[in-house]
Amino acid sequence: MKEFFKSLEVLRWDDHRYYHHCRINQSLHLLSALCFVTAYGLLFVDPAYAALLAWGVSMTSRQAGHFFFEPKGYDEVNQATHEHKEEIKVGYNLMRKVVLMGLWAASPLVVWFERDLFGTLPAWTTMAEYWHSVGLVWFAIGVGGLLFRVAQLLIIRDAMTAIAWAFKIITDPFHDIKMYHAAPLFLLRGQRIDPMDHVTDPEGRHA
Repeated sequence: MKEFFKSLEVLRWDDHRYYHHCRINQSLHLLSALCFVTAYGLLFVDPAYAALLAWGVSMTSRQAGHFFFEPKGYDEVNQATHEHKEEIKVGYNLMRKVVLMGLWAASPLVVWFERDLFGTLPAWTTMAEYWHSVGLVWFAIGVGGLLFRVAQLLIIRDAMTAIAWAFKIITDPFHDIKMYHAAPLFLLRGQRIDPMDHVTDPEGRHA
């Protein structure tokens, strides 16, 4: 367990210091996290509704922060190029996210033209039923994307990394609320980029 939590800590720390410099990105992650926590609660009501919220708001806001606001140039704080960070990314780097988000964006069209999704779902007849079917597909894509990357990490890395990454992804919403709850306030004060003093100062790592 000690090794597991150490691996989890490293994954979370690297994710923060490499990919969350922009206060807009941090703020969008806070919004995403709050919606994800709500979606977790909706899982007990209907997974389709949970997935509609998780993908429709949480994932779009989260990935918009990465794609449109996070700096892509040389990372002076960590002395690393964007290309290097993408290469060593344990989870979904931007290229993998493009594929995943492409599947997400295309799935409503598939459900629209294949009302029963090739016999796997009840054929929808109303818009409410259509969006419910879309939600179920999005739920499957979310679970599938998680399991697919876990399987990849089991092959290219090791079981500890795969399990720690999966646990990180599932608990990220709660961790993001803790990490980025003050980001909107910093943004309102005019601070667009986090100075990351806690990264360059070894004593501030857990601040």
